[in-house]
Amino acid sequence: MPALWLIFYRNSSATSRNLQRVARDADHKSEIAHRYNDLKEETFKAVAMITFAQYLQRCSYDGLSKLVKDVVDLAQKCVANEDAPECSKSLPSIFLDEICQVEKLRDSYGAMADCCAKSDPERNECFLSFKIPQPDFVQPYQRPASDVICKEYEDNRVSFLGHFIYSVARRNPFLYAPTILGVAADYEHALKSCCKESDVGACLDGKETAIREKVKKISVKQQYSCGILQKFGDRIFQADKLAFLSQKYPKASFTEISKLIHDVKDVYKECCEGDMVECMDDRAELVNYICSKHESFSSKIKDCCEKPIVERSQCIMEAEFDEKPADLPSLVEKYIQDKEVCKSFEAGHDAFMSEFVYEYSRRHPEFSTQLILRIAKGYETLLEKCCKTDNPAECYANAQDQLNEHIKETQDVVKTNCDLLTTHGEADFLKALLIRYTKKMPQVSTETLLEIGKKMTGVGTKCCKLPEDRRLPCSEGYLSMVIQDMCRRQETSPINDNVSHCCSDSYAYRRPCFSAMGVDTKYVPPPFNPEMFNFDEKLCSAPAEERAAGQMKLLVNLIKRKPQMTEEQIKTIADGFTAMVDKCCKQSDIETCFGEEGANLIVQSRATLGIGA
Repeated sequence: MPALWLIFYRNSSATSRNLQRVARDADHKSEIAHRYNDLKEETFKAVAMITFAQYLQRCSYDGLSKLVKDVVDLAQKCVANEDAPECSKSLPSIFLDEICQVEKLRDSYGAMADCCAKSDPERNECFLSFKIPQPDFVQPYQRPASDVICKEYEDNRVSFLGHFIYSVARRNPFLYAPTILGVAADYEHALKSCCKESDVGACLDGKETAIREKVKKISVKQQYSCGILQKFGDRIFQADKLAFLSQKYPKASFTEISKLIHDVKDVYKECCEGDMVECMDDRAELVNYICSKHESFSSKIKDCCEKPIVERSQCIMEAEFDEKPADLPSLVEKYIQDKEVCKSFEAGHDAFMSEFVYEYSRRHPEFSTQLILRIAKGYETLLEKCCKTDNPAECYANAQDQLNEHIKETQDVVKTNCDLLTTHGEADFLKALLIRYTKKMPQVSTETLLEIGKKMTGVGTKCCKLPEDRRLPCSEGYLSMVIQDMCRRQETSPINDNVSHCCSDSYAYRRPCFSAMGVDTKYVPPPFNPEMFNFDEKLCSAPAEERAAGQMKLLVNLIKRKPQMTEEQIKTIADGFTAMVDKCCKQSDIETCFGEEGANLIVQSRATLGIGA
């Protein structure tokens, strides 16, 4: 279960949100006027377009422009007179009211129109549930022809970039507004650079590919953060950010990091709830604060702070970890050798544990945040036990050894998998993962298991080539994202009790829980079906990648019939399959060969697995 000390960050979502609104209302009679003044007209319009495009993904640019104009007109009216009707409404209410007034909303969006009958914040939650990432009905951004694109940009920059922002927003309904504006800035830089080249199209092709990859990568991370915030709440989210920001800014004081954590949580909340105007404004304010004290935070962000505000935010997010101070003392004396540890622990339990995470994280950038939280939980559990004994100091004297067990487990998992990948290559690594995870969750469709296996293989390929001190945070960080995606699916299509337990029990222990998960003993296999063996000439003629995928699917389907099958049984059947393909692909009548040899392989497979006819 989540560590008790995390209550240091106690803030229920609804209460925190409402308190923020009350506080703001006290400072500003009109939230929309305040945000309009902060962002200025061009940025406010762009963020309003993003907001509407992410909710109303089927609407045309011209249709949404009318909604944007309505909101901008209201903002300008409220700037002139904050006491005017409707000016006191919250920004989410203003945007959703505008959406609910759209004519024939039900004709285009069906059941989504029912959201309008709900009260806030349920109304917003309802609308969020209808957002579709990368929808089939929205084509990727289609840039104008190479011979006219530069003139279109130069003649009407605002409209040109507006269409670009609209296109990216409706394709990526969960991407934060600051990121979309940052991507638009990247695209504008690309245009300015490429319009000087002789082959504009070729120049833009390369830069667009890089921008698309960047959007995809950031989108996955942002959806992951929102998923953790929604699933585990403020305390766990802030604990994870405490570990991460302490690693990234090891020279910053505990006080500064603590303030940052609270503000970061608030901004993420706004972004995750689709409140893009406040998300944009508050993130800009947070970034400005960091830049005003950049020397206190990090030596790596000075150049970022000299960029325009739209680019500054993403630059700081992507900046490398700062070097940790050279003179940091060992933690052993303060947290293990000190005989008065229990006094500090019991007097200020939450602050004590939070400072432990801060101090431990800034010394260990080579660990994942999840591992650091496991170490903190292990230390807390030990103190809770030892501080009740007659001799606490003797009890917790071996704390280092116990905490090292968490470290060794994670390091062993990374080493074992990287060794397997390096020694045997991607194909065998994927095969090993498919065997492992099909046994853990045989209820999952073959296609989804293959997709998960490929994502995990991608993590290995990306992380195992990194230096030793970056492998662990890379591996567990990205694996946590794959697991989060799996757990999100589990919520709508339950897999099994083991998966449900690992997904819900503890954020920090999710990955070790999945690693330790055994064969699902409650699973009842479907009957052995010969039709799953589809042997034809495609096994000889299809591209290598397609043939490999076919073999992997066959392997998964076999394990689904008997999850307890051994490595030896798998090898026997795989060798028989390979021999059959090698033999039949050399024959003149391939189909007849596969018919005969395939039937033999089915009989042999039944016998190997002990499955009756």
